[in-house]
Order: sequence, then C-alpha cells, then structure tokens
Amino acid sequence: MATAPQSVDTELQQLARRHLWMHFSRMGGYDAEHQIPIITRAEGCYVFDEQGNRYLDGLSGLFCVNAGHGRTEYGEAAARQVEELDFYTLWSYAHPRAIELAARIAALAPGDLNRVFFTNGGSEAVESAIKLARNYHRMHGKGQKHKLIAREVAYHGTTMGALSATGITELRTQFEPMTPGACHVPNTNVYRWPEEREPTWAADAIEERIVFEGPESVAAVILEPVQNAGGCFVPPDGYFQQVREICDRYDVLMISDEVICAWGRLGHYFGCERFGYQPDIVTVAKALTSAYAPMGAVLASDAVAAPFMEGTASFSHGFTFAGHPLASAIAMANLDVFEREDLCGHVLAKEGEFRSMLETLHDLPIVGDVRGAGFFQAIELVKDKETKESFDDDEAEYLLRGFLSGELYRRGLICRADDRGDPVIQLAPPLISDTEQFEEIHDVLRAVLTEAWDQMAG
Repeated sequence: MATAPQSVDTELQQLARRHLWMHFSRMGGYDAEHQIPIITRAEGCYVFDEQGNRYLDGLSGLFCVNAGHGRTEYGEAAARQVEELDFYTLWSYAHPRAIELAARIAALAPGDLNRVFFTNGGSEAVESAIKLARNYHRMHGKGQKHKLIAREVAYHGTTMGALSATGITELRTQFEPMTPGACHVPNTNVYRWPEEREPTWAADAIEERIVFEGPESVAAVILEPVQNAGGCFVPPDGYFQQVREICDRYDVLMISDEVICAWGRLGHYFGCERFGYQPDIVTVAKALTSAYAPMGAVLASDAVAAPFMEGTASFSHGFTFAGHPLASAIAMANLDVFEREDLCGHVLAKEGEFRSMLETLHDLPIVGDVRGAGFFQAIELVKDKETKESFDDDEAEYLLRGFLSGELYRRGLICRADDRGDPVIQLAPPLISDTEQFEEIHDVLRAVLTEAWDQMAG
C-alpha cells in the first residue's frame, strides 16, 4: 500500500521535468512540490515507485500487461533471439519468429482471419486497417468507397487516419483538419438511453448513416467489442450480428478494433468471440506481448487479403520494425504463458467475482452505473442517482483531476479516472488478478468514493 508521496526532488525528477515529454500529460503541472509518478520496478499485479511505495496496477499499464509484470522468461526469450537473429525487416524478407507467430495468431483467430500484417502498436494497426479497407475496395474497382464509420466518444488511436476515426472532439481539434472520410454514429451507452428506446437503435443508426453517405462511398465500419472511451460500453444483445448483416448488405467491411479487447481481456483470445460475430479485419496490439515489447497486428480474412496475393499486386504499406524478431519471440513466449496458465479461462472463472465486488459499491450515492465485461470494467459517477444527472465540466475537472486521480494513487491503486464522456473510473487489472486484488480494489474505491461524495456534496 502506498503512503503520502515524499517531496524529495531527486535527480530523476529533475531530469524528467527537463527532458521527458510525457504523453497526454499536462507538463506544466509538475514541479518540485508536484512530482511526476516515476515507476521503477514491477512484480505480478504490482508496481513500485522511486520511494519504494507499492501500487496495485489496476490498469495493467495501459490495458496491456495482461500476463502480469516481472516474467523474466520473456527477457530470456528475447536474449535467445538476439543470439540467433537480432533484426531483419519484413520488407520483402521474412524471418522464422514472424512466420511462426503469424501462423499461431491465425490458428487462434476465429473464422478465416488467416493473414497477419504486423505493426508496432495499436494506432499503427488501426491506420493500417483503414488503408487496407480503402485499398481492398479499390482493387475491386470501387475506389470511391473510402469513408469510415466509427462511433461517438470511441478512441481508435492518434495517427491521423486513426484519429479521424476517434470520436472524441477534444483529441481532434488540435490537429484539424482531419483525414477526410470519417463519419460518426451513436455508441452503445445503454445507461444513458431512454427506457423506451429499442435495443436495435444503435445498429440501425449505422445503416442510416451508410445510406445517408451513399453505400457506394463507404469502405468500412470500425467498432470495439467493448468501447473503451466513455467507460466500457457493452453492446445490446444482437448488436454485432445486426451490424454484420448491415455490412454485408452494403458491401462494407467490418473492422473489429481489439487493441484492448483481444488477448484475454474479455476472457477470450479475441473480443469478437465474446459476442459471437465474425469481422473482416481485426486490429490487435498491447497484450500481444503483454507489453514486454511494442507490437501490433492487423488480421485480415482470406477474402480481404486475396486481391493482394495475386500477380504483381502489393499492399504498399509497412513499418521498418514491424514483426521485429525480439518482439515476435516475446509474443510467442507470452502466448505460451496464456496457454499454460489458461489466462482466458481464469478471466471467465473470476469475472463474476470481480464484477460482484464492484456492484457492492452501488450503495454509494456517487455510483450511477457499473458495466463492462471480463477484466474490463467501469464505474460511472453521478451527481444524482435517481435522475442520472452528471457532474458539469468544472465539477468533473475537480472530481477527477483535483481529487480522485491523486487520492487513488496515494492509497495505492492505479486506475483511470476519465471524462471522455461522463465521469468514470475504469479498471483493467492483470489477468492473473484474484480475490486478494479484488478486495484491495474494493477497499480503496469504497473509501475514496465515499470521501469524493462528501467533498462534492459539501
């Protein structure tokens, strides 16, 4: 359990403030009295800061250290790989680890997702999927099919194509104009739907948008199995099956963005398996290596890949380090652990206990909704439980950044307090988490949320 941070302005703190540009961070908020959290080591479900304080990693790094921290066998796999082959590119060449990993991923993937295109991370995977969808239609003489339909508040990455798919206004405005062609439709935040709304409404909105844009101009629909931004939006029953039918009706590819939801997060190797749908393209990253090395991939169906496998055709796209031998070796070791320890089975066996623990927080007046799937859960925070009234922008700023983020960390729990949508707390602990970690999460959340309500109500 962490204690109050010690205000010791170490050399690391000074160097970080002077030279390190952290991502999505308000750099002006750090000084000698307001220190940067510097994580120096990790083990299992826990990480430790430079003062030796221990924290439960309730976000798995960033939804990615699924197998847990400190697995030295991954480093040993990388060391063996260095002795054999340190690096070679996949630009017109191949190497054994990338071949073996591609075959292993294809064997695990549902349906005919048999072709694997490696990237270095999630944004690159989404960017590649968008380019692939456009190029696929062009190869079939339908180059006008270029538009992409995504969901409001959804996050798909930071590269310009992926950012165009992202439905979060404040992430886009700094970089406008966006890559043209992206359109957005409502998400599946059922908690905020009127009671009389039909469960097919959100899927119907996708069809309506395709028709409005003109089916001859729409290349793909991109959806996460459980939408991350906004707080773990799960689909209504039959949603993805209806979307699949819509995509087939209008010759539109279905992209399942599983950068977070693949590799056991929902209790299956792929999130689409959890909800019983078959996409044309899947994007993965993060836990492919359990974050021990950067790696992502695009999985394409045989039909999507086919035009690029004939004659002189080529998908003119790639990255120098994609499919890196070391990353591939680590991914193979990671999948060995998944199989040996049945991490997907562990999530399915334990998700009920995890969810039940979170549901007990419903007695707190600030808890409006608990939702999610597997080890990917969110708590929506409200001002009024009966009316579902949310906090306004100023209140949310204080609640999340002025109190919750710091207090949760001070008490030894790393999770996400987020307002990309209505205020939520998100939890995605390592897949090895068990009763001990669930109880720790509960105890910290109950104490901190009780204090948060007292502050906001006062």
